[in-house]
Amino acid sequence: MTLSSAEPGPPRTVEVAPERIEKWVANFGERHDGVEVSEHLGRVTSLIGGDGATASFRWFDAEPLGVVLVRRGGYAVALVRGGELVLHKVGSRHVQSRTAAGGWSQQRFARRRGNQADALVDAVAGHALRVLLGDDESPARDALGRPRGLVVGGDRAMAAAVLRDSRLRALTALPRRELYDLPDPKRAVLEDAVRRGRAVRVTLTEPDPAP
Repeated sequence: MTLSSAEPGPPRTVEVAPERIEKWVANFGERHDGVEVSEHLGRVTSLIGGDGATASFRWFDAEPLGVVLVRRGGYAVALVRGGELVLHKVGSRHVQSRTAAGGWSQQRFARRRGNQADALVDAVAGHALRVLLGDDESPARDALGRPRGLVVGGDRAMAAAVLRDSRLRALTALPRRELYDLPDPKRAVLEDAVRRGRAVRVTLTEPDPAP
């Protein structure tokens, strides 16, 4: 394999299912005039193609995996093993949008809206306690079924509020993958979050094509 001196293009990141990495590496070699593979502990960490293309890999090894998604329009909580939903809860709960009204009415509206958001956060924390920790606020570190990592998404502030709940302190130190670009959680959104949460993030830099 002879390395090319072509100038690299801008990097981009793609998400690849762990089960597809071997095939993805093979395809990379076919597209880029061969490939030099670097590994650590059995995981591919980087690639260099014969044409100068490179790829670096970020794995998120967490098995089982916990998922907590929350927005003002709904929530989803799940325990995932091998990409499959073991336990999950998806629901909706209305939190009013902001209003342009002023004065006393606006203050009363803001309090009601805040109460609705607080109730949603409390409910989601309760579901997370049941689904992810089996209603055990202090599980052993090696407890069977306890998540080894979290996918957190939806509304950043609300998700943070859920995980600050004292009942979920066993989850706070877990490694996280954050997906704050997700829409209101529904079953399809949850499944997409599981796919993206498990994915290997590959940052790919390819040489600019010749003019």
